[in-house]
Amino acid sequence: MTSTKRVVLCVVLAFVAAIGGVFVGRALLPHPKQPGTALHEVLHHKLALDADQQAKLKVLEDRFAVQRRALELELRATNARLAEAIEAEHGNGPRVTAAVDQSHAAMGELQKATLAHIFAMRQLLRTDQTSQFDDAVVKALTDGQG
Repeated sequence: MTSTKRVVLCVVLAFVAAIGGVFVGRALLPHPKQPGTALHEVLHHKLALDADQQAKLKVLEDRFAVQRRALELELRATNARLAEAIEAEHGNGPRVTAAVDQSHAAMGELQKATLAHIFAMRQLLRTDQTSQFDDAVVKALTDGQG
């Protein structure tokens, strides 16, 4: 076997080994949970919602999905404006400062809308369900801290 063929074979084997490692890692290592997953699990699987609660929850979730998407798009737009300002000023100038303020305002609106959604969902619950829901909300907000 020539040295060129050996090098090509080594490169191919290294590539195959790397791909195999990725697949094994994805299969064996735990996947990080998305924020709000535990809250969703409690709401949909542990609180034993009745049919009326489920129907009202569906309406709230559908409505919030649209609102959240719009707010996330606005946040992306403010981040793009921030990137443009940084590129133009190459420092913490007035455009960068204004863009940061706009980005923070967009983040705040998303957080306020999310909290309003959480409180609206809580209003659908019976008193025997609220404690477990509240615990899941607190856990979602503090998960990974301390």
